[in-house]
Amino acid sequence: MNTADLGLPVDVPSTALFTDHYELTMLQAALKGGAADRRSVFEVFTRRLPEGRRYGVVAGTGRVLDAVENFRFDADVLGFLRERRVVDEPTLEWLASYRFGGDVWGYPEGEVYFPGSPILRVEGSFAECVLLETVILSILNHDSAIAAAASRMASAAGGRPLIEMGARRTHELGAVAASRAAYVGGFTTTSDLAAGFRYGIPTVGTAAHAFTLLHDSERDAFQAQVDSLGRGTTLLIDTYDVTEAVRTAVEVAGPELGAVRIDSGDLLLVAHRVRQQLDELGATNTRIIVTSDLDEYAIASLAAAPVDAYGVGTQLVTGSGHPTASMVYKLVARAESADPKAPLVPVAKKSSGGKTSIGGRKWAARRLDEHGTAEAEVIGTGAVPAELADRQLLVELIKGGQVLAREPLDVVRDRHAAARGNLPLSATQLSRGEAVIPTEYV
Repeated sequence: MNTADLGLPVDVPSTALFTDHYELTMLQAALKGGAADRRSVFEVFTRRLPEGRRYGVVAGTGRVLDAVENFRFDADVLGFLRERRVVDEPTLEWLASYRFGGDVWGYPEGEVYFPGSPILRVEGSFAECVLLETVILSILNHDSAIAAAASRMASAAGGRPLIEMGARRTHELGAVAASRAAYVGGFTTTSDLAAGFRYGIPTVGTAAHAFTLLHDSERDAFQAQVDSLGRGTTLLIDTYDVTEAVRTAVEVAGPELGAVRIDSGDLLLVAHRVRQQLDELGATNTRIIVTSDLDEYAIASLAAAPVDAYGVGTQLVTGSGHPTASMVYKLVARAESADPKAPLVPVAKKSSGGKTSIGGRKWAARRLDEHGTAEAEVIGTGAVPAELADRQLLVELIKGGQVLAREPLDVVRDRHAAARGNLPLSATQLSRGEAVIPTEYV
């Protein structure tokens, strides 16, 4: 069963308090001042990519859809707000019946993005849209950061499988989201059972050093594991002496031994030695899995090693040095009045220090060269040029409050692989550089 199709609720009764205090005080003031019902357009974008990154990855959209659906102010939530006097009674009455009834457009999940890309566009009354700012940003910033790191690692792995194993290095619920984002970015499996249950991601795992240390000898540990899990299991060989462990592993499991795992030492050197020893013992089909604080650079350094799969934890779930995508949620247009027919007026913050934004409801398209490779991210507020009409990136996700675009996670994962494949080859370089294609405004 792929639970990504089911639109399961998040792990709390309501997402309404996944927000900042000032979202509700803005709402109260707008209701009292008469501007709350003005039609408004908010956009999610990032002004720049994290240093050294050449593209971003849209991840978390499916979780955003769940969060918007579950943004409800039930009796307990309202009681908390009343007790703390966060907002006044008229505002609490308005919140009691809150249901997002607007429209959401966005880049399809798994797509790549660049500075200025309108990754998500939220349209409705100011009141209903402003409340969603924090929860949308918290999901997209986290998941997109993890997916971008995963994508870089997948490129560095060159087709070799990647195992997500970072649950113990992050928040317990963040671990589930990180596993989902990693799968979008190109990882193949996870060690986290909650991610497997919730999103249908394949789960893997066998034993840790504690299992070996439990037994009187390494041979006893290997024998117990093989007796229980079969000869195709993965034996951890670096608890004591690697050379002796490989010999014992093949003696216990035979040449049918599925895999060995190396979790310490000079992985490049040890992998070559282990491969040679396995082959000499007749275990030519036994795979080698390496773990131990890997990131994309360490994975790339092992490209010439006889490694069959990588397990990645800490660096993945922390975004490999960039734990956020630095996305913002800005009002870019609002109606002249509360009249539903009132025209939209572009608005934008004017600020020094690189925090300016561009007003107006935007479209985005990706221009391709004659070889079908992306050459520019084109963003505009007026009519879409005819030559870009079939290259537009935003799709409708929610219409009138109803979710339209839930997708199986495998579809999202395949989309990312295709999007990354359409970028210039330099997109996969790990050396520091600017965005692989420019952003053009028309």
